[in-house]
Amino acid sequence: MLKKKAVLALEDGKIYRGTSFGAEGEAYGEVVFNTSMTGYQEILTDPSYKGQMVCMTYPLIGNYGVNREDVESSRPYVEGFIVKEVSKIYSNWRASQDLGTYLKKNKVVGIEGVDTRALTKHLREAGAKKGVISTKDLDEKSLVRKAKASAGLVGRDLIKEVTCKKAYDWNKTGKYRVVAIDSGIKLNILRSLARRGCRVRVVPATATKEEILSFKPDGLFLSNGPGDPEALPYIVNTVKSLMEDLPVFGICLGHQILGQAFGGKTFKLKFGHHGGNQPVMDLRSKSVAITAQNHGFAVDVNSIRDKNVVLTHVNLNDKTCAGMEHKKLPIFSVQYHPESAPGPHDAAGHFDKFVEMMEGNAK
Repeated sequence: MLKKKAVLALEDGKIYRGTSFGAEGEAYGEVVFNTSMTGYQEILTDPSYKGQMVCMTYPLIGNYGVNREDVESSRPYVEGFIVKEVSKIYSNWRASQDLGTYLKKNKVVGIEGVDTRALTKHLREAGAKKGVISTKDLDEKSLVRKAKASAGLVGRDLIKEVTCKKAYDWNKTGKYRVVAIDSGIKLNILRSLARRGCRVRVVPATATKEEILSFKPDGLFLSNGPGDPEALPYIVNTVKSLMEDLPVFGICLGHQILGQAFGGKTFKLKFGHHGGNQPVMDLRSKSVAITAQNHGFAVDVNSIRDKNVVLTHVNLNDKTCAGMEHKKLPIFSVQYHPESAPGPHDAAGHFDKFVEMMEGNAK
């Protein structure tokens, strides 16, 4: 069967031709690359990728199919998916369908046959770019114009497109009551909290201080999420108003929200950190963890004037802020994913630290 042609065009004029898999049509988003060797299903369903199209650097994708257990949200959130080769067969005892069928069912446009090494090299040198994948318009000049005209991430609030519509209980038992602000939360974060004896209520990103405190929480969790953190003053202000009331733990976007609540700024990274092999050093112990990361913005820790806020972790690839905490208040955050979905598992202890903070605050 002859495969349908597809084209990926970037805003700077770069063109990559391939064939279609998944849904047909046209998709727009910021093109980024992910260096994970496994975990494509978790990547596809991570709401933090809303507004982005993901290029996988590992050359063969789809060999273990798709299953119900490994999703991180209710559906895929990537705008498009770019691979070198889609496996013609899949083999896994849990798999229920192949990757192409899953993407087609969920209306995600995919392109295979792309030289993903060349694309990744270009993105590393030129930075993340707006792009379009099309199976219906194959004219290069037309597609470049469309890519240029498409919405980027800077200044864009994508949280309202991924947050829950109303508050809900993830689980109804546990020693510690935790309110999780949902900016695009991954399911394994909720599982990680529940396994440690936390009763978790998930609230929309628009929840007010009064709504959060009405649950009588022992701690506040700030989730990951997509888009520009500086487009979210409503979340920043809510968190700022709660910092002296509760222990707070932030991951990824939650880390960036805290950075702003502390009075700091964020900035856009050249091509972001996306993958399960990012080295992070704990500046206190000098130990190095291999971490999963997915973010295109970072906290400028030097812009935070509060001397009680200290840098605790750095990304060893570019020395950007990967963690911080407050000296006096029970507040800390990390710019990576300790819930390990997909792995590695090096940083899972941060959830234990959050529980210890809640326990200490209750005494």
